[in-house]
Amino acid sequence: MKVEDLILISIDDHVVEPPNMFDAHVPAKYKDQAPKNQKNEWGHDVWTFQGQAMGTVGLNAVVTWPKEEWGLDPTGFAEMRPGAYDIHERVRDMNRNGIFQSMCFPSFAGFSGRYFQQAEDQDLSLVMLSAYNDWHIDEWCAAYPGRFIPLAIVPVWNQKAMVAEVRRVAAKGCRAITMPELPHIQGLPSYHDLEYWGPLFDVCSELGVVMCLHIGQGFAAINMAPGAPIDNMIILATQVSTLAAQDLLWGGAFFKYPDLKIAWSEAGIGWIPFYLDRCDRHYTNQVWLGHDLKGKMPSEIFREHSLACYVTDPTALKVRHEIGMDIIAWECDYPHSDSIWPDAPEFLINEFNGAGLTDAEMNKITWENTARFFDLDPFSIIKKEQSSVGALRALATDVDTTVRSRKEWRQRFELANS
Repeated sequence: MKVEDLILISIDDHVVEPPNMFDAHVPAKYKDQAPKNQKNEWGHDVWTFQGQAMGTVGLNAVVTWPKEEWGLDPTGFAEMRPGAYDIHERVRDMNRNGIFQSMCFPSFAGFSGRYFQQAEDQDLSLVMLSAYNDWHIDEWCAAYPGRFIPLAIVPVWNQKAMVAEVRRVAAKGCRAITMPELPHIQGLPSYHDLEYWGPLFDVCSELGVVMCLHIGQGFAAINMAPGAPIDNMIILATQVSTLAAQDLLWGGAFFKYPDLKIAWSEAGIGWIPFYLDRCDRHYTNQVWLGHDLKGKMPSEIFREHSLACYVTDPTALKVRHEIGMDIIAWECDYPHSDSIWPDAPEFLINEFNGAGLTDAEMNKITWENTARFFDLDPFSIIKKEQSSVGALRALATDVDTTVRSRKEWRQRFELANS
């Protein structure tokens, strides 16, 4: 396949929420209590809400920074490439990278809404969480119809409100929610507790809403050695997905809720062949445990429920058939440190060719599997011939891809806003 003929849906990107995001979406009586973006005493941009403060670390918005400047230190809007937080610049950057559609995970709110869960007044948190979703669906995604796949946060700490919010956002056309990998890590019942999570699994199954379990929330499950470097967390993050899969598969959720759909967001795919082999051997060997999967193997059940999402995984692509060609989906991860920009199409073709993929297999990974799993008609608004890498890049010939230091970005920001 030629690079320009690829169609790319990125099922995992991120938005650094703009300072004015709540302005049009919070009821008037709560305006003064909404989360606010302001400078802290060190001059960093942070979100404050009910005494909590949350900023953005460097690794969350490194696109076009020199790699030597990446880090966990705080960064602000002035240092970021505007595509991180500005919807118009985001679409221009998507066009330059040949990305047709994108799903954007939250930043300050957390992949599991933890920022709102930890606030003292949780009734107020419910108001702000819904406002967040309205901004994301009605403003961020709606600004460019056909280019974004909406993704909502749900109040995981409140069973009834959680179900109600899924129904509310689904009525607005949102068929995906971001959920914790390991809810017990943040003081909630584990996924083994079907009495607590059952109503959510029911409504997601009924409405075809996909639960997206993004790596990161479950980091605390990795009990690192004292003094272990940050490398451990970054490299081992995807292993937490194995723990989450174990809870959902062997905890019974996948068996009791046959229509439940899980996207393993940024989890990679290399862990899956070993994990499924191990599950199948365990099931057939450990008969004394009394599991009865009604004629199915654990690997079959896992595949029925899963979309396995990855950024780059050249070795695993060589064993793609052991994973399942119908459950693998690609993601760009813009603007995080793992992101591939602005040359994702070239990167992908090289990786695909190295693993010997056919054109049909490439299409499955780059868009078809995602469209089927999320029940999307990706070309309902924008025609297929206008959605290819070549067509999108033709719209972005003036996008600047120059690598600039954080200082240079800050200078440009200050000049533009002076």
